[in-house]
Amino acid sequence: MSSVPAKAAARIVAGLKKYQPIIATQKSRDVNESDTVVIVTDLLQEIFGYDKFKEITTEHSIRGTFCDLAIKLEDKLTFLLEVKAIGIELKDQHVKQAIDYAANEGCEWVVLTNSVCWRIYKVLFAKPIDKELVIEINLLELDPKSDDDIEIAGLISRDAWPKERLGEYLEQKQAVSRFTIAAVLLSDAVLPTIRRALRKISPDVRIDTDEIAEALRNEVIKREALEGDKADAAAKAVAKAARQAQRDASKSEDAKDGTATKAD
Repeated sequence: MSSVPAKAAARIVAGLKKYQPIIATQKSRDVNESDTVVIVTDLLQEIFGYDKFKEITTEHSIRGTFCDLAIKLEDKLTFLLEVKAIGIELKDQHVKQAIDYAANEGCEWVVLTNSVCWRIYKVLFAKPIDKELVIEINLLELDPKSDDDIEIAGLISRDAWPKERLGEYLEQKQAVSRFTIAAVLLSDAVLPTIRRALRKISPDVRIDTDEIAEALRNEVIKREALEGDKADAAAKAVAKAARQAQRDASKSEDAKDGTATKAD
């Protein structure tokens, strides 16, 4: 079942049908950045459901500099938007200043857009401040008849924020990321399972988990999935889950022992 409310889904469908031809025309004209900001403002209201007069502002100042657009919900800064001209190809470097601004304001989300493509970043409050690209949406490629596409567009709609849909999407993405899967494969819970499977294939060959771990690190898993902050965070998350599972198992055993003692 879709997480996008029926009323919001209808607005997204109608907005895409209305604005996809407009966006395509403006792209062919290669309109400038200020005109693109006008288009983006209309899209934020007509497709994504933000109130143009109450929730979208161009007057948000950070360190004396005004950002392109900001969304405020219930007087709280929800996300900043960095807008580039419609013909410019978006790059991570375009969003660096907005990320710094957002971090200074304690804002978790930044959107980089040229009205066609929408890149949504999560601000990582680390040292130094960093970012993670959560999702990229191309409005011209979305199909108004596709429930999946409506779901994707709904992630940054006005209706999604009270239920933190974007945060949930990021958690799901992280759960199946290459960093998490690599950490799981190298965990004490999984290595013995791999060893048993390999022993069934080659019962006469001596195989230990250290050999398997070495093969995974050096030959199977790409190095980029094993190194860096994200890999470290994934390894810590897997280890934490393993410790919690062990504690739960110990509590279960203690409970069984207690029940058995009372029965005796």
